[in-house]
Amino acid sequence: MKKKLISIVIPVYNEAENVLPLYGALRDVWSQLSDYDYELIFVNDGSNDTSGKAVQSLVLADKGVKYIEFSRNFGKEMATTAGIEASTGDAVIMLDADLQHPPQLIPELIVRWERGAEVVVGLRTRNHGEGLTKRGGSWLFYHIMAAISETDMLAGETDFRLIDRTVATAFNNLSEQKRMTRSLINWLGFKKEYVTFEAPARLHGETKYSTNKLTRLALYSFISNSLLPLRMAGYLGMTVTFFSGIVGITVFFERYVFNDALHWHVSGSAQLAIIDVFLIGIVLMALGIVALYIENIHTETSGRPLYVVRKRENF
Repeated sequence: MKKKLISIVIPVYNEAENVLPLYGALRDVWSQLSDYDYELIFVNDGSNDTSGKAVQSLVLADKGVKYIEFSRNFGKEMATTAGIEASTGDAVIMLDADLQHPPQLIPELIVRWERGAEVVVGLRTRNHGEGLTKRGGSWLFYHIMAAISETDMLAGETDFRLIDRTVATAFNNLSEQKRMTRSLINWLGFKKEYVTFEAPARLHGETKYSTNKLTRLALYSFISNSLLPLRMAGYLGMTVTFFSGIVGITVFFERYVFNDALHWHVSGSAQLAIIDVFLIGIVLMALGIVALYIENIHTETSGRPLYVVRKRENF
């Protein structure tokens, strides 16, 4: 009987010190999975260290290792997308190169898949070595997403997940430029199960996802998964207009109809200035939110490729 093929997609950005330890850990795991074949798809996302050479040394030694190299840094989400598109396995597993996604959980992911799950998600319960700022930002992100998103996402969901070939095919049909892989897979709506894990501290180096990158990713995730921020601008505008109208009418009657009976002594210019400044601030805030959506529309309709490949090896 022909063995089932498991594709493992590994985005790589300046992870030269982690490539060989990760490969060794994956080989150890595969010694327990004799009923399956594997292909390891390393996607070099424009690394400026020796990550490419480290992977290419594996390509020469192991025909199951495949290599994609981008022309520049396009980001982890695009690297993951390229790996999924290049995969040929019956199932695809996404795995970070820094060993914070435990390879030892791969057999459990496969067991859940064989039992009928189409998506098996790694649910992180703790991240060792994670700073307070990043932990707080992660907590805030997941709670905002849960409140506003039209797609369900549990706190702690990661890109460490297995997806069935049917899911991978559906994912390859998505064309978003600004993308978050985990939310897009969730949006597809296939049968999903969870496996919990604690992320160990990085073996080597530092995280390549800066606070700035994470903030931008979160922002575009909010925009692409919910229209609530845009609606809120309209709701806020109506609310402010309603209350400012009441205040304006009240001041008008107090000042001009009842001849300042309450002795507020609010001059006409002061009234106008306060109302104008407040409403202008609201308008600018609303325009800022609208601008984000316009930027997203521009990006999605520009027609540029998601990524550019410099070379492919072992395909």
